[in-house]
Amino acid sequence: MTTSLSIDTAHAADLPQPPDAAKKPHAVKAPHGATRNDDYYWLRDDTRKNPQMLAYLNAENAYADAVMKPLRPRQDQIYQEIVARIKQDDSSVPFRERGYWYYTRFETGKDYPIHARRKDLMTAPEEVLLDVNTMAEGKEYFSVGDYEVSQDNQVMAWAEDDVGRRQYTIRFRNLVTGDVYDDVVKGVSPNLVWADDNRTLFYVENDPETLLTVRVKKHVLGTPASQDELVYEEHDDSFYMGVSRTRDDQYICIGVSSTVSDEMRCAPAANPVDFAVLAPRERDVEYDADHHGGRWVIRTNAPDANGTPAKNFKIVTAPTGSTSRKDWKDWIAARDDVYIDGFELFDTFTAIAERSEGLERVRVLKPDGASEFVKADEPAYSMGLAVNAEPDTEWLRYSYTSMTTPNTTYELNTKTGERKLLKQDPVPGYDASLYVTERLWATARDGTKIPVSLVYKKGFRKDGTAALLQYGYGSYGASMDPGFNNGVVSLLDRGMVYAIAHIRGGEEMGRAWYENGKLFKKQNTFTDFIDVTDFLVKEGYAAKDRVAAHGGSAGGLLMGAISNMAPDRYHVILTEVPFVDVVTTMLDPSIPLTTNEYDEWGNPEKKEYYDYMLSYSPYDNLKAQAYPAMFVGTGLWDSQVQYYEPAKYVAKLRDVDTSGHTVIFRTNMDAGHGGKSGRFRRHKERAEMYAFMLDQLGVK
Repeated sequence: MTTSLSIDTAHAADLPQPPDAAKKPHAVKAPHGATRNDDYYWLRDDTRKNPQMLAYLNAENAYADAVMKPLRPRQDQIYQEIVARIKQDDSSVPFRERGYWYYTRFETGKDYPIHARRKDLMTAPEEVLLDVNTMAEGKEYFSVGDYEVSQDNQVMAWAEDDVGRRQYTIRFRNLVTGDVYDDVVKGVSPNLVWADDNRTLFYVENDPETLLTVRVKKHVLGTPASQDELVYEEHDDSFYMGVSRTRDDQYICIGVSSTVSDEMRCAPAANPVDFAVLAPRERDVEYDADHHGGRWVIRTNAPDANGTPAKNFKIVTAPTGSTSRKDWKDWIAARDDVYIDGFELFDTFTAIAERSEGLERVRVLKPDGASEFVKADEPAYSMGLAVNAEPDTEWLRYSYTSMTTPNTTYELNTKTGERKLLKQDPVPGYDASLYVTERLWATARDGTKIPVSLVYKKGFRKDGTAALLQYGYGSYGASMDPGFNNGVVSLLDRGMVYAIAHIRGGEEMGRAWYENGKLFKKQNTFTDFIDVTDFLVKEGYAAKDRVAAHGGSAGGLLMGAISNMAPDRYHVILTEVPFVDVVTTMLDPSIPLTTNEYDEWGNPEKKEYYDYMLSYSPYDNLKAQAYPAMFVGTGLWDSQVQYYEPAKYVAKLRDVDTSGHTVIFRTNMDAGHGGKSGRFRRHKERAEMYAFMLDQLGVK
């Protein structure tokens, strides 16, 4: 591949040598007898204190600093562009709940939000609930995961994390006096529900080692956490759980879910003692339920009387006192061409979130069976239900965005059809009319049509000379819907094309789309992405030697796989917190998330899964060949993808790569899976990554 002058060539003589990690052979054994050697296994240190490991990470950071030094002006410029497109004194659309208007706002120059409310009217005095800027002072990382106000509006509980490992601490404040209670509950997930007595808080406790959600407990205000009562404990480590209140506030529910099964237990919120199972868990039967209007409404893929599953989900109803599957009554049938994503219940209508042809839509269903769709105006967009806190309204709030349209909140009158624009996120200096978005279909090697969303600036010529950044994810059934991306605007303004490949493993095209990109069909995810690249190059959207690819977490697995399978297609790879050591991680049940994900990747303790996973695991398939330039990022405290996966990957890559291309490995020593906290600090990370990419692609 050829490129314009970059740090690979222009400053090669001035660059230090990249770190050379020591090799220490280590046998990784599987229960069925298979053994692999891992020379860099020693980089794993669960305490994060090993001096040799820390020295290596610090050496990589120092090397990254040296490589990026000549690009700092470009990085600073991109950062300033991104920040200039942020309205610094901004506020969310307020929503009303139990007599108060709740909203979140930002102040100029400050990194963190302020959560506030006003009583009855938005003209009433503001009551600040949480000023996260004050709470985060002196901390490298800080996040408020959830906050919940008691039913009488007088006590607030919130969950905070100052490490980034997603182990939260619950604290409490009296909203009448402003006093913070002495009560502290540690080691929890950010999922809180108050009972009707306004003194009892239900929460989910994490396992301290695996970080799995394992126990639901209840805390009574004014008592020590050591006395918190166990409500439910899950013993199957392939399941995770959460707590919630139903739409009508009548029930508190415990939801237990795996990749392929669900179970809900609910109890009256006025007396949450006996949690009754709505429907027992069954493998390959998923459901979620809500209660309103004296009945349960359930979204499920459960099979019909003939054993045919509702693959794209259906909606059924059940009487309040009888919820076993035999009592379920079909309400909205499953369809092959429409995937039911969710629903929201109101007094006079039901809002249904659906997917068709890879695009989201919202349908309003009336009691008489009449329905209508919320209108969309662009070929590629994202639409979903917004915060609709109270069901006794004719108005439906929904969100809308596209690759050219900033996040927008509308309110639709379901009786008259009147539509109100409540807010469009202000983007100073941005003119949507200068950009174009398209929806394309690429043909995969097996004939499957893959949807592609892309955006570029007006004046772009499809002549095969442009630089392209292609993004993908393709796991967990997570759909990567096209939305506005502030940072990408800086790329478009420099003549680049940005594309999202909606590859199998996501759920854009329905449940089968997901199932054809997991377990023994995981390779489809990787080949789909490569085939989209070939399509875009063939159609003239990009030069074949000016293509960059980007994906993080499970999308980092995708990046590692395509780098092994088709290194000549990509000139530079960008990836954050990449899941690249698939087999070793999935063989270790002590690592967070492992046991939850056997139905996503497979259990390598079974030889057939082991062999298939080994065939694509990026770390295991690194070999002597010319790899693209890479920018790899991670967080030392990442709980989702442990830091040592990308550390090992980069160490081995440096050993086998024959290209001479630059590889940067940046570890944030104070952050976890989500990177730095704060609305400005994370943009510095993105600006650094983009500066590296632009240099590699020869984009000015």
